[in-house]
Amino acid sequence: MRKTKGLYRRGNVYWMCYKDNNGKMQRESTGKTSQKEAEYKLSCVRKEVEEGKLPDTKRINFKFAELAKEYNTWAEQQKGYRTKKTIIRQLVEKFGNLDIRELDTLIIEKYQTKHLKTHKPATTNRMMACLKHMITKGVDWEMASEADLKQVRKVKFKKENNKRLRFLDVEECQRLIDCCSKHLKPIVITALNTGMRRGEILSLKWEQVDLRHGYISLVDTKSGEGREIPINNTLKNLLDEMPHSIESVYVFTDKDGNPYKEVKRSFKTALRKAEIHNATFHTLRHTAASQLVMAGVDITTVKELLGHKSIAQTLRYSHLAPKHKMKAVNVLDDVLKNTEKEDFTSQFTSQFTPELHTAYRKPLNIKGERGDSNPRPSEPQSDALTN
Repeated sequence: MRKTKGLYRRGNVYWMCYKDNNGKMQRESTGKTSQKEAEYKLSCVRKEVEEGKLPDTKRINFKFAELAKEYNTWAEQQKGYRTKKTIIRQLVEKFGNLDIRELDTLIIEKYQTKHLKTHKPATTNRMMACLKHMITKGVDWEMASEADLKQVRKVKFKKENNKRLRFLDVEECQRLIDCCSKHLKPIVITALNTGMRRGEILSLKWEQVDLRHGYISLVDTKSGEGREIPINNTLKNLLDEMPHSIESVYVFTDKDGNPYKEVKRSFKTALRKAEIHNATFHTLRHTAASQLVMAGVDITTVKELLGHKSIAQTLRYSHLAPKHKMKAVNVLDDVLKNTEKEDFTSQFTSQFTPELHTAYRKPLNIKGERGDSNPRPSEPQSDALTN
């Protein structure tokens, strides 16, 4: 298929690019799915520009609030919609009354700077990522132009300081468990022994738990991919002791049999009693990953248990403590010392070969190696010694 200058596709629809009467580049949808019809539309627009007329094309002029409404409806099918819904509401409070074409780089960066004063870079980045995706979808839905998207994409994400993550040591884990309320304790024990996310634990059903074969089957996960988690002895004993019947649906429920929607308040209380600081429920997931790595479990296995899409995520979660690094370096030190000794022994023995060893033990060659032409002196006879 031939290419026409000033014409390109987004999805199934052709878009056109041309300069208006003021010399400004315009990018607009032709509304056509046929290349031939799109070419005719573009030629008509260019002709009107040459004649000094304004092109009779569809002008994109939507309010940001209108785009947000459509995007919010579309986002309902996504995972993590609760968080995205909050972000959309905050963006509408700031930009709702503006036309989408008024959202230039300067306005967005000013909002970004202001947001960073009260929020962490990671939170601000999620906000900017949502805004960029909204405008991207707006272009697909012909509610925003390519020029609008270009302005938004110029805004850069801020560097996130998340290389070191908080995790609990064994003593802190035990203190936390001891300070948990009755309903919270099994939830915390499950998190520490599986590395499951809070949502995965609170929504866990008995039909997903196979105590006979010893694994938990997760289907509806954050990554969109199912995974199986082995059940260790601690978790098996816990699940065996938990009262449930054939009619029971969820594993962790209140007295009425309803699943817990949130444990934030009770978890904060347990942290305060255990005197543990700078920790959240997600810290338990970091703890499971870190303790596995420090115990010598390979990164690939940890990745599969946690359900990460890439190994980079696992490396970030499963950082090693300084003491464990020192232990690793000491092991390397011992290995190198043993290697040096082996190298010295091998070098010495390689020079002292079995053939050379045999040669050293051979009797002297009385006649010499070069024959009678240069004979070695013979040993004196026994009777000569008596004289």
